[in-house]
Amino acid sequence: MEVKEIQERIEAENIDTLRIEFPDLYGICRCKIVPAKHLEQVVEEGINFAQAIYAIHLANGVAPGTGCGDEIEWKDMTIIPDMSTFAVLPYLEGTARFIGNAFRKGEAIPVDPRFALQRILKKYEEKGLRPVSASELEFFLYNPTESGTVPGELYNPNLSCVYQTNPTSDRLGFMRSIQNILLKLGIDLIYLNHEFFPSQFEVNWKYDHVLKMADQTFTFKYVCKEVAAQNNLHLTFMGRPTTEGGGSGGHIHLSLSDPKTRKNLFDDPNGKSGMSDLMRYFLGGQMAHAKGMSALFAPTINSYKRYVLDSFAPYYLAWGLDNRTVYCRVPDERGQATRIENRAPCASANPYLVFAAAFAAGLDGIENKIDPGEHAVGDVYSAAPGTCETVPFYLRDALEHLKDDKVLCDAMGPELVQAFIALKKDELERFRLHVTDWEFKEYSYQL
Repeated sequence: MEVKEIQERIEAENIDTLRIEFPDLYGICRCKIVPAKHLEQVVEEGINFAQAIYAIHLANGVAPGTGCGDEIEWKDMTIIPDMSTFAVLPYLEGTARFIGNAFRKGEAIPVDPRFALQRILKKYEEKGLRPVSASELEFFLYNPTESGTVPGELYNPNLSCVYQTNPTSDRLGFMRSIQNILLKLGIDLIYLNHEFFPSQFEVNWKYDHVLKMADQTFTFKYVCKEVAAQNNLHLTFMGRPTTEGGGSGGHIHLSLSDPKTRKNLFDDPNGKSGMSDLMRYFLGGQMAHAKGMSALFAPTINSYKRYVLDSFAPYYLAWGLDNRTVYCRVPDERGQATRIENRAPCASANPYLVFAAAFAAGLDGIENKIDPGEHAVGDVYSAAPGTCETVPFYLRDALEHLKDDKVLCDAMGPELVQAFIALKKDELERFRLHVTDWEFKEYSYQL
């Protein structure tokens, strides 16, 4: 969009406030608001933030060793809005937003997750390939408690509400509200539904170019949380919020198309299982780098509590044809819908890093013609121990696999990998020193 067109939208919709947004390493929306009258200045000059935001952990301290704090003398960076991301936020009066990229002195900052994804996608463009993807996200809703603590009571505590949409499962019509807000934001929803566990919901929307999909997923997550807060609800994308409940995935659907014709290049009626060689090699990359991608797909200590047997989350590293017990599933649809579903990402993951890792792995598969091997048949959860390798079960192990994966580290960039690993090591150390309720209940009365 051009500045003039945006100015016309601003005037027509009575916009007085602009949010200049960008994702941190967690995928959290960081932003400042500026008066809409400063549009031209913001577009031309951007807006400054401390680069140390990439070093701040969720307990609001600065993790050491990220390369984004004292190592660079706490310098500023400039977020330059991407004009194509302009959107009116229909749930916030008089407010529109831009998503931007981080720069210093005209140079892109490599720790910026959005830039990391753009850099990887450029390699596909150079090969005449158009990366396409779709997101599939789950979340839990809670009522706040009087003390303000969470999780509080489930928004819908009723059992067996999967695939139901009615006042029993959603008394406030939250999903309809989200649907209409997201449609106004240009996110083309396919369907929304109550998922398996009490108060768990899922949203799916139509595939698009990967950068657009990452922007939409980033937007979807913060919009859902903000609208929930407006309705006095608590919404979380945690991998597994409670011991009693299940986990929330952030499955991604991946394919490649022709940039001109938009023909799906994964489809080949004459190929094995209707898959082109390009698709098989891309899939081979997913499997070859599964362990290395784990820290980016499942970025929190809590994420790994989702990986359990018989949960429809990955446990063993296998791929299958329309099989929901595997790591990578190839749905039955062919033609334009031919795709790979990687079921490993946690809903809490940063979508820019998830897509960057998945497409970096796929590119390695294509360039080195990595064969994924034969597909698994049957319930993989019941496979004899030792038949398949497992996913990593701890963040500490996943970080080691990431460090050992030279292809991924080179693709993501050393600066981003350094900052990410430093943040995660700080998280692990803070958790190591924290005494949990489980420990007190387990040990204190008898020991």
